[in-house]
Amino acid sequence: MDVGQQVYIQSFKHDGSLHRTWAKATVLEHTDECLVVVTYKAMVSESNGRVWQTREPAVCFFYPNKWYNIISMIRKRGITYYCNVASPYLYDGEAIKNIDYDLDLKVFPNGSYEILDEEEFAKHGFDMKYSLDVQKLAWDSLRELVDMAKEGTPPFDDETISHYFHLYLSLDRKRLKSKE
Repeated sequence: MDVGQQVYIQSFKHDGSLHRTWAKATVLEHTDECLVVVTYKAMVSESNGRVWQTREPAVCFFYPNKWYNIISMIRKRGITYYCNVASPYLYDGEAIKNIDYDLDLKVFPNGSYEILDEEEFAKHGFDMKYSLDVQKLAWDSLRELVDMAKEGTPPFDDETISHYFHLYLSLDRKRLKSKE
C-alpha cells in the first residue's frame, strides 16, 4: 500500500460473516510493524444493514502481529480511543481485513477507560466455538491494551495522533491542489 492510497476496511466475525465495512480510508504509513490510516466522513455499513457516516477524523492503527487495532477519534473534547480485540490484519489488494473478537476497550480523553462487550465475547465464543488459544489471545490482548493506555504508550498519546492527523491534512491539501 502506498501513502495517500484510498482503501476499504472489512471486519469479519469468527464464522466468516461480514461484520462491518468502511468505504474509505487513507493510508498514512505502512511498515512491517504497523499500518496507519485515517477515516473521515467514511460510509460505514453494518451487518444488520445500518449505514452511517463517520463524524470525526479517526487515526487507525492496524498490526500484522497483534490481536487488536486502535481507532483514535479526534473530537472537540479530546481524543477518544476505541480498541477492538481482533485478529492481525491482512491486506489482499481488495481491503484491509481482520476478524473482530468482540472485546473492546474505550479510553476517554481524561484517561479513564471502559471494557466493553464481555457478554458478546462469551456468547460468540460459545456459539462460534472460539478455541482456548483464541480466547487466551483475546484476553491477553485486552490486558496489553489496558496497560498501554494507562502508561500512555503510543499511540495512546496526543503527539502521535497529532503527527498523523497533520500528515493526513497535508496529503488532503496536495490532493485538492492536484484537482485544480
